[in-house]
Amino acid sequence: MNYIGIDLGTSAVKLLLMQGDGKILKIVNREYPISFPKPGWSQQNPEDWYRETMAGIQELLQDSDKSQVAGISFGGQMHGLVILDDKDEVIRPAILWNDGRTAEESAYLNEVIGKEKLSECTANISFAGFTAPKALWIKKYEPENFARIRKIMLPKDYLAYRLSGVHSSDVSDASGTLFFDVKNRCWSQEMCTICGIRQEWLPKVFESYETVGTLKPELAGELGISEKTVIAAGAGDNAAAAVGTGTVGDGTCNISLGTSGTVFISTDRFGVDANNALHSFDHADGSYHLMGCMLSAASCNKWWMDEIIGTKEYNKEQQEMKALGENHVYFLPYLMGERSPHNDPDARGTFIGLTMDTTRADMTQAVLEGVAFALRDSLEVAKALGIEITHTKICGGGAKSPIWKKILANVLGIRVDVPENEEGPSMGGAMLAAVSCGEYQSVEEAAQKIVKVKEVIEPEPELTALYEKRYQQFRKIYPACRQLFQQLK
Repeated sequence: MNYIGIDLGTSAVKLLLMQGDGKILKIVNREYPISFPKPGWSQQNPEDWYRETMAGIQELLQDSDKSQVAGISFGGQMHGLVILDDKDEVIRPAILWNDGRTAEESAYLNEVIGKEKLSECTANISFAGFTAPKALWIKKYEPENFARIRKIMLPKDYLAYRLSGVHSSDVSDASGTLFFDVKNRCWSQEMCTICGIRQEWLPKVFESYETVGTLKPELAGELGISEKTVIAAGAGDNAAAAVGTGTVGDGTCNISLGTSGTVFISTDRFGVDANNALHSFDHADGSYHLMGCMLSAASCNKWWMDEIIGTKEYNKEQQEMKALGENHVYFLPYLMGERSPHNDPDARGTFIGLTMDTTRADMTQAVLEGVAFALRDSLEVAKALGIEITHTKICGGGAKSPIWKKILANVLGIRVDVPENEEGPSMGGAMLAAVSCGEYQSVEEAAQKIVKVKEVIEPEPELTALYEKRYQQFRKIYPACRQLFQQLK
């Protein structure tokens, strides 16, 4: 049988058709607009998601046997706020994960309600991008819309509703709302009370691989596939990407070197670090995960190459780097502030250690190393919780750089595995659909049988030792600059 994975991204939806054995048959991308009505605001029309998804499924299945489609599931942009009225119609444009309007509401939750209370209820603290502060913003600035709310949904879950008619969410995506009790995998009544919402406004929560319903008969007719086609709950984009790279099971890790950077660590044990430096979420495989998010990763290299030295020849510039582990120039990669582990929107990008003999190659190397050091910061928090990490998968645009992968392996001191397939959330969604349909007994079994590694980078003891000294210097720079950053606003 075949399975469809739908990755609902910020700028486009990616749809993937996968055979039960993991072979990818076809991939389709469909773009939709994003609006910025005011500085710092970011919104989308959920109808655009649905329209392009339906068109994408039709395109995806053009040349295949439609009778073989058994299930559909999702990976999707997290934290977005979709609100529906008593007729299940969208009340206003969805407020997205990268919308910055809720700084005051997030500060209220962290400082008035208190980080300790939030962590007790949800295992996390508030960030401006999370869903709960968005609901508080609607309550304060759009009371007429707030009064109409009958359902609060996340982006991919709205798609699942349109396809199945069932209001649902999954544990991984719900973990990023700040309405969810991560430890007990259920909505937090206390957080609902704090935010002034009714728990019945929130959808039923499923494990990511569970079936929420089947395709609506009228849609099955429109698409030419069976109305018995299973709709599985799916997962937030990072958890779905983790499934797609085989990052399931205790102690497994995935590093994403995309525009932003993430360290995703799967664990069998629920845990929260003392400073909430990492997100503590439920995982799509039925366990838990910790996640560190840095706001600028591969985008730092793009900024340095495109805007500062003015070249598109990334490989040529990196080939000039000769002395790994011996660079005396450091770079703080906080071009957009930083999330994990500092949670400091005022942090800024910084070069330090420049001398008259500093070269262009030294600074290029410092950018790559700075991102690697910052990713290690999150890994160190996980280690402090007793989680042993011996290797990591890697994905994202930055993972195409051989020297960056080598730097990462030696800065982290662990093996780096490059998956054969880097489709991420869409692949993870298809795998979750396959588990939901019984093709595999568990997410872990699906990952073991489907995900293959095409390249392994081992750390080199001498280089790892050099980078250990460099990292211990790097970790002193942000604390030394923190107060200055606050004065530069």
